[in-house]
Amino acid sequence: MALYDVVHDTIYRYDSAVLLSQQIAHLRPRECAGQHTLAHRLEIVPAPTQCSEREDFFGNPVTAFALHAPHAQLAVHARSRIRVAPPAWPEPAASPPWAVVRDHLRDGLSGRAPLQADARDAGQYRFASPFVALGDEAVAYADYALQCFTPGRPLIEALLALSAQIHGDFRFDPEATSVATPVAEVFAARRGVCQDFSHLMIACLRALGLAARYVSGYLLTAPPPGQPRLIGADASHAWVALWCPGLGWIDVDPTNDLQPAVGHITLAWGRDYGDVCPLRGVILGGGGHAVEVAVTVMPADDEEVGSGRAPV
Repeated sequence: MALYDVVHDTIYRYDSAVLLSQQIAHLRPRECAGQHTLAHRLEIVPAPTQCSEREDFFGNPVTAFALHAPHAQLAVHARSRIRVAPPAWPEPAASPPWAVVRDHLRDGLSGRAPLQADARDAGQYRFASPFVALGDEAVAYADYALQCFTPGRPLIEALLALSAQIHGDFRFDPEATSVATPVAEVFAARRGVCQDFSHLMIACLRALGLAARYVSGYLLTAPPPGQPRLIGADASHAWVALWCPGLGWIDVDPTNDLQPAVGHITLAWGRDYGDVCPLRGVILGGGGHAVEVAVTVMPADDEEVGSGRAPV
């Protein structure tokens, strides 16, 4: 069991006054197996005219807010205290052959065969989405994945092999891509960041007819003694989850080639980054803008957690 304080600060500075702003924030970590949010606070400066909380289509907590007064800067400060338990991932060899899973989704969703109840939700993650296009490139993604998804291979075993393959073939380069870089360009250039590698892996899995979703979250800033610092620390992170009948969703982090443990904190999940980006919206005015984002994840003090104090 691990306890963390997460600080996520976002500041927009505009060239001219913004007259109206409507924003949606995915900044409260969701409740999920092995993870519980003990405290959460969202500070918005200037104070919003309207603010409400709800769940989005995927079950992620969302804060929607609006500013109706002119402002030249917007600051959003999120503070969360989270308890994370180590996940118990199943043995890779105990998972069914990957083609059996593909056929179950294909035949069940088409009505040709009975479908497991949780497969109905998983089915929406089999198809193309705004950040994961599956056009002519889908054949190349499938061919790349089939190097790992060989005939009869257990699903999770093949998933971990694909993670290792992406980790070995692609270079982490924060200057190579932007939020809008298409998966096809990442695939051709063989470089990018965690968002790119997650989108690429999802494209490969969906090209095979499997259900894969995008998971956004955080990494522990300070690694345990003697262990290397993970790529993506001090920043929002992203990884992938693949659906397996009877076992549920299986997470894997292709950027670091590992399965998430207590150092990974889940923020939200959806079809791709566009469903779960931390802050998005529309503004009237503003001209150009500059944005600063700072993320810190640190172990929380046990005594402070027991006292019920909110994270600072």
